[in-house]
Amino acid sequence: MSHLLCLSTFCKKMAEKGQIGQTPAMKNSTALIQANGLTKQFVSYKKEAGLKGTLKGFFNRESVVKTAVGQFDFEVQKGEIIGLLGPNGAGKTTLMKMFTGIIVPSAGELKVLGHNPWERSKDFRKKIALVMGQKSQLWWDIPAMDSFLLLQKYYEINDRDFKQRIDMMSELLDVKKLMHIQIRRLSLGERMKLELMASLLHSPEVLFLDEPTIGLDLVAQENIRQFIINYHKQNQCSIIITSHYMADVQALCQRLTLILDGKKGFDGPLTQFEKILGNEKVVSFTFEKAIDPLLPLWKGLDPKWNELNNQVELRIPENELRKISGQIIEQFPVIDFATEKMPIERVMKTLMNNPKLLSEYNA
Repeated sequence: MSHLLCLSTFCKKMAEKGQIGQTPAMKNSTALIQANGLTKQFVSYKKEAGLKGTLKGFFNRESVVKTAVGQFDFEVQKGEIIGLLGPNGAGKTTLMKMFTGIIVPSAGELKVLGHNPWERSKDFRKKIALVMGQKSQLWWDIPAMDSFLLLQKYYEINDRDFKQRIDMMSELLDVKKLMHIQIRRLSLGERMKLELMASLLHSPEVLFLDEPTIGLDLVAQENIRQFIINYHKQNQCSIIITSHYMADVQALCQRLTLILDGKKGFDGPLTQFEKILGNEKVVSFTFEKAIDPLLPLWKGLDPKWNELNNQVELRIPENELRKISGQIIEQFPVIDFATEKMPIERVMKTLMNNPKLLSEYNA
């Protein structure tokens, strides 16, 4: 209890100083989440190895300040599904924790469903849900149904709504046979399905998914994605999702927000993100026999040859795709060809290796 009082006092003092929670500059908006200049800094201390380093650090500590998120502006409207992307350490999970009130911003303005998240009011907690793929909220040694009954009391869900939601979600996720088995006896994919159920029992208005398919096999990933799609169609809740699996983003998100080194680098439709590197299509052709890689036709198409499989990957301008593909099929013994399934993955890899390209794009 004393820790909660200290946190509450800290938040009030920060708000009085104008560092967090002040909203005079907030726009009149229907946004469920609105962040202006949101910043989070963490302070750590250096220590040299050994006893000497320990004693030195005790009397003269050298602090290091890291800005995990800096001057971040963000809005989420009702019913949106947004992919929050970035490399490890970019600040994605820090943002999710600020949005859900787990950590307090260092500066900036933040409102989620009209609340200051860090105050963790009862009304606020009833409106949001957070699923973290690497952390469990279900009790390990009891069946899922027992955990659900405890959550029913915590969120004050009436019996009729509780039964209706349990029936609906267990049907969508095909987990009716798992409800009375100890959580620790289930597979990772089965546990993840039940984690989603636990998070959605109170019908949150905003759902935060932090790596929801991490560690799952391909079938389990697809099942989770399909459930999220179906649930969103029925409930129209807003969803913020972080994932390193581009298939998650491709299947679920209409809008992407890219964060690099704590700063927003891109915010817009998925189709626009795919074209950051240009309006070119990546197409692979497989031939029946070896083809001369020095022919003039390949010039300007950035060919990447796999001689072992008689295959070439080309980058073809979108407006010339039909013409050039037709020429190749007509002139050479093509036995298979395919366009790139997920250009978003190529864009992400390229930007992570060379962030300057994003600065040039934004300029």
